[in-house]
Amino acid sequence: MSRDAASDQAQSWKRDHPKPERYTTSHSAPVEDGLNALTVGSRGPQLLQDHVYLDLMSAFDRERIPERVVHAKGSAAMGYFEVTHDISKYTKACVFKEIGKRTKVALRFSTVGGEKGSPDTARDPRGFAMKFYTEDGNWDLVGNNTPIFFIRDPMLFPSFIHTQKRNPQTNLKDPDMFWDFISLRPETSHQVSFLFGDRGIPDGYRHMNGYGSHTFKLVNDKNEPIYCKFHLKTNQGIKNILAKDADVLNGTEPDYSQKDLFNAIAEGNFPSWSFKIQVMTYDQAKKHRFNPFDVTKVWPQAEFPLIPVGQLVLNKNPDNYFAEVEQLAFCPAHMIPGIEPSPDKMLQGRLFSYSDTHRHRLGVNYQHIPVNSPLTPQRNYQRDGPGCYHDNQGSAPNYFPNSFNGPQPDVSARPNIDVVTGDITRHDSSSHDNFSQVGDFWRKVLDEGARRRLVENMAGHLSGAQAFLQKRMVDNYGQCDKNWGEQLQDELDKIRKAKDAKL
Repeated sequence: MSRDAASDQAQSWKRDHPKPERYTTSHSAPVEDGLNALTVGSRGPQLLQDHVYLDLMSAFDRERIPERVVHAKGSAAMGYFEVTHDISKYTKACVFKEIGKRTKVALRFSTVGGEKGSPDTARDPRGFAMKFYTEDGNWDLVGNNTPIFFIRDPMLFPSFIHTQKRNPQTNLKDPDMFWDFISLRPETSHQVSFLFGDRGIPDGYRHMNGYGSHTFKLVNDKNEPIYCKFHLKTNQGIKNILAKDADVLNGTEPDYSQKDLFNAIAEGNFPSWSFKIQVMTYDQAKKHRFNPFDVTKVWPQAEFPLIPVGQLVLNKNPDNYFAEVEQLAFCPAHMIPGIEPSPDKMLQGRLFSYSDTHRHRLGVNYQHIPVNSPLTPQRNYQRDGPGCYHDNQGSAPNYFPNSFNGPQPDVSARPNIDVVTGDITRHDSSSHDNFSQVGDFWRKVLDEGARRRLVENMAGHLSGAQAFLQKRMVDNYGQCDKNWGEQLQDELDKIRKAKDAKL
């Protein structure tokens, strides 16, 4: 009986390595016996001098590192990005330098709220994080499979994630926590409508789009800036899993997406995405009817059409999951000349937090780890610390400025200058038109069947929350579209009557 590539991995290793290598300790001394501890007699005590055992167990005791607070469950693959269209009038970024240019890429997919052992087919956004290994350093485009996000102010992020996790006493997922926060922050309405719609459970990672989500700034070689959004459209076509089918897979195939991705690449069926951008001039941004840096909103493609850029192809599975996936670390602050941050509040908040969590999980020198290490050597004045894998920059000066030919700044990398004025205060953005785009999504994007499934999925989860939270949500979605609120209330009533009938 034929087996898929993932199931046959061990046998594939054996075919590629017909002769076993010598078993060694961590200091590469040969091990004469890997099965039996060193003891005094067959029934006697074990000896402290049994370094083979101590070496083995001390490593085993330290195998686990902290899992990611969010995006803990994930898969990754490697490949390349190839430019197919010239966008040099918008950006001088070397990754887009010329048609035909290829750049090595690592792409990590993930669920967001679940722990490392959670099912791949949970109803959850999917992470879509890309690392481009360029000659000007690593560029990390750290996005999701949706063009929007739940909140627009980073102060809310820890509390929002807590509501996606577990109740502090019961250690259970808690619908009251989830819907209380969602209902109190109506800017979440747009993303929640994506979450409980058909695209809330993608059919694996190959059949979903990716988005940078945030607004970024591109700068060309004339130092002319323009705002930008990044899109990656799947070439495999959008496919999703119905809730009832996902419920089955959660129990029977919890690693569904990981297995699908691994097997597709192993079989030569390389997944790919069309890379596109939207651009908005500074003048358009100043005059636009909504805040273009609000990540809870999309830029209408009728006004800001997609511009083709290139193709991203995944053609290699990781050789070792821990080394190349668990340790693969992204940070939105990792940009290269020609790509810069915008005033997007959520982006600004993420610029710090990602590197901070990697220093906690992986150590201060996490960018020495091979999968995170740039193509060009790191030349700076950072030294020492745990996990210094390289030569620690040898005998070069470790202070700046210096008179002894240590690394010097490159003025060509100077960022574009923005002039900003305004009041320094904590600006409240909670009422910045939370419903109009969500109503358009209901009326113009979804067909009747998709609207029905959205309401059923949402009501099924919301029915587990307190009645006053249900009412608040009905009111919120009624402001998006009156018919939406009415359908949601009708479905909640239907569920409640069915529960009462069972009593």
